[in-house]
Amino acid sequence: MKKISCILLFLITNIFSLKANPDTVKVGAYMMSLHDISFHDNEYTARFWLWFVHKNKNFDFSTQTEVPNAKHIEKPDIMTYNYPNNVTWQIMKMKTVMKQHWDVGDYPFDHQNIKIKFENTVYDKNSLIFIADKAGSTHDEELIVDGWKVNNFNVSTGTSHYQTAFGDPNASSSTSDYSNFYIGMTLKRDAWGLFLKLFIGMYIAFLIGCVSFLINLDNAEPRFGLPVGALFAAVGNKYIIDSILPETSEFTLVDSLHAITFVFILFIITSSALTLILHNKERTDKAKKMNKKFGIAVVSSYFVVNITMILLAIF
Repeated sequence: MKKISCILLFLITNIFSLKANPDTVKVGAYMMSLHDISFHDNEYTARFWLWFVHKNKNFDFSTQTEVPNAKHIEKPDIMTYNYPNNVTWQIMKMKTVMKQHWDVGDYPFDHQNIKIKFENTVYDKNSLIFIADKAGSTHDEELIVDGWKVNNFNVSTGTSHYQTAFGDPNASSSTSDYSNFYIGMTLKRDAWGLFLKLFIGMYIAFLIGCVSFLINLDNAEPRFGLPVGALFAAVGNKYIIDSILPETSEFTLVDSLHAITFVFILFIITSSALTLILHNKERTDKAKKMNKKFGIAVVSSYFVVNITMILLAIF
């Protein structure tokens, strides 16, 4: 009886030991290219090498690797090498179309955090733990993303927690945890050239509207016609920019700059109406002085507000 008890104790101890010591997998990545960035479709395409080093013969990452935030994964090129001491090195060349939530609050002075996540579809963290190969992971020296600078490339590991056991009849809990691996980097935009391309039309439209301050008070039609035309041009400019950005409920820098432009064009129209009223009451001198003051105040305030908002977006 004592012998049986010792055997049972030995088996229980070993079971807990196995659960407490899952197999480790060294995983790393080499980013080759990142392209086809689409803000409107919330996606980008990435090409990279991914490798796994482990000793468990049951692991087959060619069929057990999941990329949860991928829209599409092309069939990877896979190479597997077996070394002494039961070490397996599996390396895959991958191309994926990734889902991405773009933060466009400060567009075009934005920076985007790219993160590609990997999990094993079969083994949870009680059986498999990823260890990041930080020394071997990097990106191609010639990696160029048009319009962006690549910063802070890194690899890391973590745990994905799910509020389900996925129907496992042997599960001891209604939740499950899986070890995961991340490729991360920061993209910072080269913004000034793009900013001028996007907003030069809006600023020219505003300045055309401001020309009404220089028109004689007797010419009422062009004094109202110019700012109204400028308003339509600014609205058209906003629709063009919105067509390349994802839909968002956030009030972005693009929205703010256009809204300010609309409001200041309204100020121009209002000031023209007030000066016209004075002019019609034969208070021409006062109307001219008011027109000059309105012109200086509107133009200077508009550009001060614009500069302030742009600086806030940059910093």
